[in-house]
Amino acid sequence: MNPHISRRTTLSIATAVAAGALLTGTLTTTSASAKADAPGATPLALSASARADLLKDASAKSAATAKELKLDSKEKLVVRDVVKDRDGATHTRYERTYEGLPVLGGDLVVHETKSGTREGVTRATSKSIDVATTGVSLKAAPAGARKVVWAASGTPRLAYEKVVTGTQKDGTPSKLHVITDAATGQKIYEYDAIHTGTGESQYSGSVTIGTTKSGTSYSLTDATRGGHSTYDLKHGSSGKGTLFTDADDKWGNGTNSDAATAGVDAAYGAQVTWDYYKNVQGRNGIKGDGKGAYSRVHYGNAYVNAFWDDSCFCMTYGDGEGNAKPLTSIDVAGHEMSHGVTAATAGLIYSGESGGLNEATSDIFGTSVEFYANNSKDVGDYLIGEKIDINGDGSPLRYMDKPSKDGASLDAWKTGAGNVDVHYSSGIANHFFYLLSEGSGKKTINGVSYDSPTSNGSTVTGIGRAKAEKIWFKALTTYFTSSTNYAKARTGTLSAASALYGASSAEYKAVAAAWSAVNVK
Repeated sequence: MNPHISRRTTLSIATAVAAGALLTGTLTTTSASAKADAPGATPLALSASARADLLKDASAKSAATAKELKLDSKEKLVVRDVVKDRDGATHTRYERTYEGLPVLGGDLVVHETKSGTREGVTRATSKSIDVATTGVSLKAAPAGARKVVWAASGTPRLAYEKVVTGTQKDGTPSKLHVITDAATGQKIYEYDAIHTGTGESQYSGSVTIGTTKSGTSYSLTDATRGGHSTYDLKHGSSGKGTLFTDADDKWGNGTNSDAATAGVDAAYGAQVTWDYYKNVQGRNGIKGDGKGAYSRVHYGNAYVNAFWDDSCFCMTYGDGEGNAKPLTSIDVAGHEMSHGVTAATAGLIYSGESGGLNEATSDIFGTSVEFYANNSKDVGDYLIGEKIDINGDGSPLRYMDKPSKDGASLDAWKTGAGNVDVHYSSGIANHFFYLLSEGSGKKTINGVSYDSPTSNGSTVTGIGRAKAEKIWFKALTTYFTSSTNYAKARTGTLSAASALYGASSAEYKAVAAAWSAVNVK
């Protein structure tokens, strides 16, 4: 364990269920709903085995239930979920099929008392189904589409359903379901199975975060980003913690008075970090295997740090001095996850000059993630941890344009740099990255003023952050090793620049100039 740093809700649900949830048609309510406020009607926490038994029992009598509900003989019920109340009542959710075809918008819930007496049925539609599925003239099915019965609006009819995947303008994944009439080819309906939840973060304002619905509640689990989940340690210091859950998919209140606020910041940071690596660097998750890590917030009591632990593949955040400023800002989240990327790639040993490079890599990509997020409440800058007030005076934790402004970090390499704490020897590479991106001298970026010096008095012209990020990532994943020091980092980044842009390119020359400007030769 290494201590460091010292949109849309994605709700993938079954097609028929999503369609049913979007219905504007008839819902048959019963006496069961009238009793919803009774204490005995609150859901009972079921063990996995207990729930499995209920589902098994319901499946065994599904044919009899369909007959009792006077469904057409061509219809079948498929059990999808069951809820049992404290008073013993059960609510069994079914999907329907018609001649083996899924019926979109045909789901229903059967309510029964403890004794098994039916109290009512909640139906997505009250219309009966009488659809010819064979022997009729049909339009050719769209490529990749499946034949279904559409019962979510109007008279049930034969249709085709095609799922078009993609990405929305804000980067949110899209699973657009397009329903067309099988006889006419005309579009009946379309909807996106990716839904949105909202969160009030402490540092990034109102944000959209990846959540997952299970039953009647939501969890802070992002199914479209490797299943990343966020847990509340409740000021403990061991174990995984408790998964954040919420009834209405609205999380936090923007202050630390609500424990979920830190969860929102951590989840949002993990989300934009995942997106950055995937969309900018072409890396599918920290290890490149499409699997998400997990985050733990509210670690310890007034813990003024955050850390990545590769053994649990997780990030952990303290709440800062007085438990007032959780270390969950965007750049800190990006920083921590990037330690995992380093562990999975170069494996830079966390001591000496390689340790400084390890820390710098996390600062570099934490900064890159912050710029990528393009969040108006936490704009991209070359300051590390400027939101978390770890020093108690409003100052950032580190400065990339002139690292020594923090009173301890190195602006340039010197003999013995490997003996300096890795959080301070990281300044050499942080300064290099800033110079490579923006160049030396005075400038203002996103409202922040910088004045970056060089150790050799040279003037460095930057090549832009986008290119600098690519060069560092390629060097990390292709040319760095566990023991890379600063001299070898220069060689590695030059090799990366050569591979990306050519050995005689302006980018290659800028890399050399930026390293020379921090006394790495």
